[in-house]
Amino acid sequence: MDLGTVLRWTAERHPRRRAVGGKSPMTYAEWDAHTDRLARALAALGVRPGERVVLSLAGGEPLASLHLAAQKLGAVSVPLSFRFAPPELAYCVADAEPALVITDASTAALADEALAELPPVSRIASGTPHEDTIERLALRQPSGSPDVRVSDQDISVMLYTSGTTGKPKGVPRTHSAEHHAAIAHLIQSGQSRFDATLGVMPLFHTMGLRTLLATLVGAGTWVPQVKFDADEALDLITAEGIGSLYLVPTIYWSLVRTGRLAEARTVRKLAYAGSSMTPALAEQLAGALAPESFVNHFGSTEIYTFTIGPDVVAKPGSAGRAGIFSRVRLVDPDPAAPPDAEVGPGEQGQIAVSMAGPEAFAGYWHRPDADAKSIRDGWYFPGDLAIADEDGDLWVAGRVDDMINSGGENIYPEEIEDALIRCAAVRELVVVGMADDRWGQAATAFFVPGEGMTPEHATEVLEAFVREQSGLPSLKRPKRFVAVEAIPKSGVGKILRRELSSGNYRALSDSAAEAGR
Repeated sequence: MDLGTVLRWTAERHPRRRAVGGKSPMTYAEWDAHTDRLARALAALGVRPGERVVLSLAGGEPLASLHLAAQKLGAVSVPLSFRFAPPELAYCVADAEPALVITDASTAALADEALAELPPVSRIASGTPHEDTIERLALRQPSGSPDVRVSDQDISVMLYTSGTTGKPKGVPRTHSAEHHAAIAHLIQSGQSRFDATLGVMPLFHTMGLRTLLATLVGAGTWVPQVKFDADEALDLITAEGIGSLYLVPTIYWSLVRTGRLAEARTVRKLAYAGSSMTPALAEQLAGALAPESFVNHFGSTEIYTFTIGPDVVAKPGSAGRAGIFSRVRLVDPDPAAPPDAEVGPGEQGQIAVSMAGPEAFAGYWHRPDADAKSIRDGWYFPGDLAIADEDGDLWVAGRVDDMINSGGENIYPEEIEDALIRCAAVRELVVVGMADDRWGQAATAFFVPGEGMTPEHATEVLEAFVREQSGLPSLKRPKRFVAVEAIPKSGVGKILRRELSSGNYRALSDSAAEAGR
């Protein structure tokens, strides 16, 4: 099924149900009519089915409505990060070759700079209807959906990967893949029909789209928050009666630190993705909210679901087993290993995911080099390492690229991070392998000091914790501790280890420097 039809059928079933919450609410009938007119406005601007429309907007309802309008026209939505620097935006626009670029007040200056050196491309603003915007053009369009036949095998969206290594890659995804991913999300995350959910994850990221589309399929209420603020998020949760949350761990940490999480009494279902969650954070969330379900979703932009850990309370940190539309195996960690080179029971291997599942993409946009690296014999290799326990559940051990080889031994950062994050001197922490004359690579703990602690004192406390309370063998103990103001992250909260390993940080305190004095 195509996604325009998904919205239309939901509106037919539940025309008066609240579709969009927040300051500018809409029923499903209103949202369906609004996106029909936006689709006609896109056509009036010359956009044809199959052509790409770059959406460079801050987020919220305007971006969601334009994304849905593109679906109805059979155009390809290309939502791009509003956090891009001009060169990144210019690269993605040039790569996508769009028929139209849409910006808003927050991104207009960025687009001016990024597009200045590119061949001319049609562009229009999004904003209040009294301005010269696409919304004003939409008001002049007749009612009813465009007379366009959209196939479920047409491309719905092209998302650009966050580019934590190298240039961002375009990931084209069909209407069918997006629809199956939304259904899988409803079944696997615990989100129910008619649930209200917080739409704070950006729509240029697969988690943001999944929250939006699963809510449409389930006739729920999507409550947008354009820019995350922990206190505002809690206000929205209580005011809108939000029942399910699907967030990255960094946002959950922010909600916990408000001290107000217990106010979120309507939240009954929790799910997370994007990065690993420490057992300490999982314990705090479970204790404050006592959720009916608490799910770890493990997947990617390319294939939405790899595995599902259905009970974070019972097995914190476990990535679980293959999703309902997925097939997963562990193969030899060699980067060139074929998908049939499966490892034995209890052995660590790299994850391979079948591309025969309906949530999968078919290959990258204009990147045969990336296809050759990540796709082999119909299987997708995301570069993650894992071990299966005696129950068959996976435990992700890190990335192939993140593995630290120290003194000839392989060390995986996540295991060290899980132990050290419990230290009271630490607010955030990440472990990275840094070049070292003696060890080859030295496990180095970069951390943000706890509230009210000086960097020097926090470093001393953390070093003592590692020796006396972490339970880590000497081999896995960090050789160096560096206090920093913040851990570098991508626009959706993914930790950028390469920023640290390349030396792009300012140390507030460094145990190596202290030892050298």
